[in-house]
Formats: sequence, C-alpha cells, structure tokens
Amino acid sequence: MTAKTITIHGRAYGPDDLALLRRHEERFIREDLADFLTEWYSDAPVVVVHSSGSTGTPKTMRVEKRRMTASARMTCSFLGLKSGDTAMLCMPLRYIGARMMVVRALEFGLDLWCAEPSGHALRGLGKAPTFLAMTPAQVSSTLQDAEEAETLRQTEHLIIGGSAVPPSLAGLLKLFPHAVWSTYGMTETLSHIALRRLSGREASDWYSPFAQVSLRLTEEGALAITAPDICVGEVVTNDLAEFDGQGRFRILGRRDNVINCGGIKWQIEALEQQLFPVMPCAFQIVPAPDARFGEVVAMLVEEEREDWSSFVSLLHPYSRPKHVFTVPKLPRTGSDKPDRAKARILVRRLMEDSHA
Repeated sequence: MTAKTITIHGRAYGPDDLALLRRHEERFIREDLADFLTEWYSDAPVVVVHSSGSTGTPKTMRVEKRRMTASARMTCSFLGLKSGDTAMLCMPLRYIGARMMVVRALEFGLDLWCAEPSGHALRGLGKAPTFLAMTPAQVSSTLQDAEEAETLRQTEHLIIGGSAVPPSLAGLLKLFPHAVWSTYGMTETLSHIALRRLSGREASDWYSPFAQVSLRLTEEGALAITAPDICVGEVVTNDLAEFDGQGRFRILGRRDNVINCGGIKWQIEALEQQLFPVMPCAFQIVPAPDARFGEVVAMLVEEEREDWSSFVSLLHPYSRPKHVFTVPKLPRTGSDKPDRAKARILVRRLMEDSHA
C-alpha cells in the first residue's frame, strides 16, 4: 500500500489534487513532480526510473513501489527524521535519487520544499530545511555564495550523492556543525544502501551499510550487495572495494575504469584522487589509444595552459598523462556524474584530429 498524501510547501496533496498541482506557479512542481505523483498514486505496482549512464548507455528501469518505500524507511529511520520535518527536493526527478526524496516525504510525512534543479537551489530560501540531498557539484556551487552557504551549514542532515565527493570539498564539509553524509548506491539499489560521515569528529573514508544490507567481495574484488527488501537477488557492482574489521567498506575504483598501459594497470579514480588537491581547474583522467602500449593516460581539462607538468609531477612517471586536451566543458551525465563513456569517445576524436 503506497502513501496517498504528500505535503508540499505546507499544503497537503492527494490523488484528487493533482489538477491543482499542475497549475502551480513553479514549473518544476506543476510538470515534473505532478507527473511522478500521477505515477505514484496510480494502481500500478511499479514506477519508471532512469540510470545516469555514467559509464555507458542510460537504462530505463521499472521499480516496485513497495521496494522504494522500504528504502525510504531505511534512510529516514537511520537519520531520525519525523513527521513535520522539512525536506528539500532540488535534483532532476528523472533519476532515482530525486524520486526517493519524494517517497521519503510521502512515507514519513515530511514537508517537501521544491526548487528547480540548479547549482543555486538555496538562493533566497532564508530558512534551512531539516533534510537536503544534493550532488557534489551543487554543494560546490552553493558554497560559493555566502548566504546560500550559511543556509547549507544550518541544514540538519545533508546527504551528497550522484558522484564521488572530491577531497577538497570533503575538507570544507568536515567543519560543518551538523551531519553531512556521502552516500553509496545506484539505481539498482534504489538510491543508497550505505552512508559515510563527512562532518565532525566522525568523518571517515569508510561507508557503513544499513543494518538490512549484506555485503561481500567477488573473486575480482567487486562489491556485491544483498538487500532483500529493496533489491531482487544479489547486485554485483562494478566497484572495487575493501572492508575493514567493522564491516565497513571503501571504494577503490571501478573495474571498467582501469587504464592498461603496456601491462601496467592504473585505476582512473586513484589518479584523480592524487591530483584533486593540486589541479587548478576541473579535469578528468581518460584512457587514450596508443600503438605501442595499447592505452596510455590522457587528461581532459577546462583551462588552457602550455605546460601541465608541474601539476602532474606527483604521479608515478608511467602514469603521468601523455596527452592533455583542453575542452570547454567536461563530459557529464544528466545527474552530474563524470560521463566516462563520452570522455573516451571525445579523447579518441581529439587524438584523430591531432594526427590529421
């Protein structure tokens, strides 16, 4: 049985109020949110969600509503949210992370505040919500405005997902007075199944899975997830991971994000993590085809410079980018993750152009 009433900006809406919702002055509410609630209030046992396609072709999935409500209960119970708390929706409703914010509001009686998805969703808000979900890029943009940054600091529970949180951003968030969490999950797990604390003394590199979740490593070292309430069967991820003695885990990189340079393998995420503290602009590490080694390390950057050697010198000599290409904007998915598949295609094209 799915929840049938949701509170939006202090007003309750049920199945009979969707026509009124579709006349709302905010486009994001009257179109995207009204469409999703129409799906949710229907008798169909499933709704449609889309994966981000960060490493390949985006997928469309039909997800059972009962599993979404189970996921919502796990998150809200862990955070201690209660009826009447406020929750901010500011991500595209096409993706599971945003849809789960709506389901959490439905299930726990949260007052849902809605804003057009952007890097400045808190602009002019004035009062901080109890609960907020953002991507790393949204958090970074918010911190660039003093008023928005203060609203973010006063948010009681901030969860960040969609892509990895850069170390530089994590360093800023460690000083926040309230709870800030990095999430781990995917479309197949209906948003996150684990959280790691970014703020305060409890800040950690290790994710703590929810109590209802079981984890193991495959022979290849990939994380496998069993969560009967939210997943059908075991979900084997592409994420290479390791466990500590407390059942927590951390992600080392993706199996398909390895650059094989003449038999020496470099994990893309590990190289990026080393460069984050020193790079002066946005960048991505990408494999480039090479006649001698098969693949070599390349880098896409959003800033024009003649020489990048001083920035990449801290890398192992064999892992330093052999090609650096300046682009107006790095390839990213609709949910703001690095689009690794498009980046590979772009580098191949740039290589061909450079040899033409």
